Amino acid sequence: MTLTIWVDDWQIQCCGESFTPGDVVSWKLLEVDPEDYADIVGSERAREIDFREEHHGEGEGQDPTLVEVVSVAEVHCRYGVPQGATDNMNCPVPGTTVLVPVDEADGWAKARPDVRFVGYLVTARQARGGNSDDASGAEPPRSPS
Repeated sequence: MTLTIWVDDWQIQCCGESFTPGDVVSWKLLEVDPEDYADIVGSERAREIDFREEHHGEGEGQDPTLVEVVSVAEVHCRYGVPQGATDNMNCPVPGTTVLVPVDEADGWAKARPDVRFVGYLVTARQARGGNSDDASGAEPPRSPS
């Protein structure tokens, strides 16, 4: 089973570990609401995101899931104040996404004109076994049908 996982830039910058395609990683995976990512990656691609990686408190008590990284793409998009907004809060500007396939995710990305690095889209598959002491090898959480 192939999964698409969102990894926030700040999560890996803060205390995450770099990873590359072929690595087996142990991540806490939380289900996502595709609408949370629609402005960043577009509605169609957002519907493909199954989970997000989390290691800063949410999902306490949930076992990590062991996955093998298949591919990684940096996600960049433009931010701006929406037209008609009453505050100056910057938000993702729909339709400005730039995906950059990479060989390593370390939380940092080369600056690109007019867009900002916001995270990674990771394609992965559930791993069997592995080298992590804290990995449960548990099934990824299932979405209610």
